[in-house]
Amino acid sequence: MAFSLFSPARNPIADRCRDDSATKLRLRYDPYYHAMQAQQGTTVQLKGRDMIMLASNDYLGLSFHPKVIEAARAALLKWGSSPTGARVSNGSRAYHIELEEKLAAFLGKEACHVHAAGYLSCLSGIAAFAQKGDVILADKNIHSCLWDGIRLSSASVERFSHNSAADLRAVASSLPAATAKMMVVEGVYSMEGHIADLPALLSVASEYGCFNVLDDAHGFGVLGRQGRGTADHFGLTDKVDILCGSMSKALASTGGFVAGDRALIEYLRTHGKHTIFSASLSPSQAAAASAALDVLQSEPEHIERLWANQRRYTAMLKSLGLDTWGSETPAVPIVIGDKQRAYTFWQALLEKNVFTVMSIAPAVPVGKDLIRTAISAGHTDEQIDRIGDAMAYAKKRA
Repeated sequence: MAFSLFSPARNPIADRCRDDSATKLRLRYDPYYHAMQAQQGTTVQLKGRDMIMLASNDYLGLSFHPKVIEAARAALLKWGSSPTGARVSNGSRAYHIELEEKLAAFLGKEACHVHAAGYLSCLSGIAAFAQKGDVILADKNIHSCLWDGIRLSSASVERFSHNSAADLRAVASSLPAATAKMMVVEGVYSMEGHIADLPALLSVASEYGCFNVLDDAHGFGVLGRQGRGTADHFGLTDKVDILCGSMSKALASTGGFVAGDRALIEYLRTHGKHTIFSASLSPSQAAAASAALDVLQSEPEHIERLWANQRRYTAMLKSLGLDTWGSETPAVPIVIGDKQRAYTFWQALLEKNVFTVMSIAPAVPVGKDLIRTAISAGHTDEQIDRIGDAMAYAKKRA
């Protein structure tokens, strides 16, 4: 039989993609990847309608701060649009070093390395240090970037119950004493809004000789003195081995960082292939993060406003009888518990011009289908009132 371009063999990969339940959900309901047409602070435009953005991680509202924008503009004019390669191949830039030194000093660590994505920093913070034969003790609710770092490290993994030092102890005590161990937790869990029980967790980790990694993407800029994060919040900065996080949240930029002792950061730079072969952070984004870090320290009113908004917002949700999963932070889930009801709730908020994100199993545990929201220092009192009206409407609809 003659070969024909018009008679292709069966394609199992394409079939698998087309039959995937998440793909079908997106094609039918279109709950994700909306394209905003414009943005100004906490207001976005979607399909010609102005909406309150209630899903952004711009916790301090600095993405439109004039000092941040001007710094990014000046760096773009001075350095161009991109360093066009990895630092090991065509060199670091002065703005990389300046930002790393500022971040290290702010975080109370000897050294720091910045990457072009927070996902990459958190992944590298594990994959560069753990190796085959090691055992990683991971909170079962950690972010996807950390799970990818674990997978790429080739180490074994043992999960422990979310935020449970007792279960961490049970798992650690079952392992041979000589086994090299790493504990991986988040400072603030972005889906639940929980703060890690860091004192208890680090105490157990120390007792069993665990190297520890703290992803503080959602604690940085939110907790601690001037926003120094979860470790500072508990006074435990010197007990954390690797502190990693993102600059796309409180620092109103993109990229990420890994901070620790100088020897650990040099090890990352010479052994972490995800660092060695990754294109470096662009000048405008480095400058934006650097300026935001300055604002964080010189203008405390942003953190004060964030927490005032957080208290008002969570009180309003509780008055409506909505389940916030015990959130303690500006990352506030609204647990609906059913996929279809979660979609109806999300759609009702959209009708009232409030933009949120729907998260369903397996992204969250079964029965914890939720609407993921985040309050910001940028939200006005009038916007929070409108959000409250929209939540009341959505609750009736769902």
